[in-house]
Amino acid sequence: MKFTARLVLLLFCCLSLLWSSAAAQTPTEEKAPAKPIAKPADTAATDIRAVLDAQVAAWNAGKLEEFMQGYWRSPQLTFFSAGRKLQGWDATLERYRKTYQAEGKEMGKLVFSDLDIQAFNRVAVVRGKWELTLSDGKKPGGLYTLVFRRFKNGWKIIHDHTSSNQ
Repeated sequence: MKFTARLVLLLFCCLSLLWSSAAAQTPTEEKAPAKPIAKPADTAATDIRAVLDAQVAAWNAGKLEEFMQGYWRSPQLTFFSAGRKLQGWDATLERYRKTYQAEGKEMGKLVFSDLDIQAFNRVAVVRGKWELTLSDGKKPGGLYTLVFRRFKNGWKIIHDHTSSNQ
């Protein structure tokens, strides 16, 4: 097994244990189904890609709250970026507002590329690149790793680790 595959498997196992423990202890707004829904990995990848495509469309339309629909609306959502850890959907939304909608800021045009989607029943790991095209021609971007979980109402991002090339 390649080192990367082992790392993904180890990450998946650790996160599964943490989420199982957290879900058993803390009531949340969205509950996972009691019985796993069997879906082929290609269907999961298609569904996840649809979530990401909807996020890009919402972002490019300037609709940040609609963009955030791709995230798990929970205080347990985690977002890591720029050496900081944020906890919760509200904190993540506020970070996006301050970074991209505050005075003198802009959202730009978002593109996701180089997607790698690895689905494991109710959890998936997604890796890719992001890039913004700003009105001054600058193109900030970077890499991201997302952890998705399938809920009754579809796939949601439960963890986002985003880096920047800036």
